[in-house]
Amino acid sequence: MSTYHAIAWTGDTLRLIDQRKLPWETVYLDFVDYRDVAAAIRDMVVRGAPAIGITAGYAMALAARERSAQTVAALRIDLETAAAVLRKARPTAVNLFYAIDRVLARVADPRLDTIGAVRDAVLDEAHAIFEAERRANLAIGQHALSLVPEGARIIHHCNTGPLATGEYGTALRVITAAHEAGKGVHAYVDETRPRLQGARLTAWELQRWGVPFTVIVDGAAAHIMRTVGIDLCVVGCDRIAANGDTANKIGTYGLALAARAHGIPFYVVGPTSTIDFAIGSGDEIEIEQRPPYEVTHVRGQIITPEGAPAANPAFDVTPARYITAIITERGVAYPPFVESLAALMRAPQS
Repeated sequence: MSTYHAIAWTGDTLRLIDQRKLPWETVYLDFVDYRDVAAAIRDMVVRGAPAIGITAGYAMALAARERSAQTVAALRIDLETAAAVLRKARPTAVNLFYAIDRVLARVADPRLDTIGAVRDAVLDEAHAIFEAERRANLAIGQHALSLVPEGARIIHHCNTGPLATGEYGTALRVITAAHEAGKGVHAYVDETRPRLQGARLTAWELQRWGVPFTVIVDGAAAHIMRTVGIDLCVVGCDRIAANGDTANKIGTYGLALAARAHGIPFYVVGPTSTIDFAIGSGDEIEIEQRPPYEVTHVRGQIITPEGAPAANPAFDVTPARYITAIITERGVAYPPFVESLAALMRAPQS
């Protein structure tokens, strides 16, 4: 279990660790207004698909506590308004929409006939979303253990630890669970341009877990595969289509191609809440386009010629044919994913 808390409900406020400040400063921000939380999601105070979902659940709890509504009907309208604001914060991570929909479904219960009951239900659902992610993270680590050989050298892209998921992590949990099991693993951490989530956040987290690691630039991954030898790659996911196509942090697709060229298993790791059965393929996933300055500047310092244009897609889509397996809290899905992902969802949970 991590010794830091990326997301915490303090009783009347939502507390988030400001991931933009790491690893230089550990700063916590308190929120009482869901609109400010939406801005925090958009500005990447909090990021990572599961963490965004958890945060959205608590943002709905903040919205429910606003004093403007005088009736249950008015409060439900206020929550729909808050949901619309939060949905616009970031378009790619399906967990954001999943969490909001869970809360709205809960408050639609006609048995909630007082304002207090609705407010309690929203907060209870937010806690339930957080707990479900926590349990999912632990289960993911267990399901992945048999896929990690002794002494494994593992490439990890972006950040998928407690900062991105709430408490244990998804793809990073594969690594920390193997470390805890005494498998002697070593992580090679892609820096993950342009916001350096790997170099800044994953390295920070692995230090705290005591896992041996080496930071590499994104462009070094194929070289490390050929010269050092890599046993597996693990990446997270922001949305998985029904056919297994996966949207994840930009650079994932290139890493998958390099892994295929070197015959290295490439695992996508995430909770089933990240699977979007409403879309058939990755072609239907909206890719967030972020501001060019994230590419042209590092910590406020320009690194390109003044006025140089830059493209900044936040995610790419890895076709299912390059994915060895998808590791979830319900088990491991193998190709063809159209069949195996659906089967996972039908299977009873242990």
